[in-house]
Amino acid sequence: MTTSERIHMATIHEITKLTDEKFVNLYRLKGSNNKGHHANYLVASRAEKTEDLKIRTRQNTADGVAIYALYGPEHDRIVMVRQYRYPVDCFVYELPAGLVEAGENFRDAAVRELREETGLVFTPLDVDPMFEAPRYTTIGMTDESCATVYGYAEGECTNCFNEKSEEIEIVLADRDEVHRILQEEQVALLAAYHMMHFLHDEDPFAFLHPGE
Repeated sequence: MTTSERIHMATIHEITKLTDEKFVNLYRLKGSNNKGHHANYLVASRAEKTEDLKIRTRQNTADGVAIYALYGPEHDRIVMVRQYRYPVDCFVYELPAGLVEAGENFRDAAVRELREETGLVFTPLDVDPMFEAPRYTTIGMTDESCATVYGYAEGECTNCFNEKSEEIEIVLADRDEVHRILQEEQVALLAAYHMMHFLHDEDPFAFLHPGE
């Protein structure tokens, strides 16, 4: 962080944890900036304790992982899930994803999560770390950060590993179906971006190997 950035940043004076839940919590931040604005801000976080907030750790670690997996002998289908989501009370098309467990590498989490959500076996690609690096999801509301792992999936689909709380339909979408989904369905943002790559590029993973 440069001196100029520090001068123009707001100052957080107080953090209060408002909930005590397993998967996500709500924190109230009070702060001010050099324009005289006093903030009273709510932040959702995967952190269980105040000291684990990224405000405190200053580390962008992966809370979760999203999996962009291609399927089939020609790698011509993208693995997706159509999942019921309470915040919008409808089914949304997404990339398979999940939380990274304590002490777990996010690439290992990707293999585990794809099996749990779809029953498929996932083989991650080795790519430049910048493509997998954790990125903030909805930064205006949460400090949650997710890595993205790319690779190939094989095997038979099954819901037998789903948790009782999950309502998931497994989707192996070819380009025609991806086009239809983007036109007609509710789609999560990260999934939509990768679906556009899948539609446009002969090799959907070409962007992972620039200059080749």
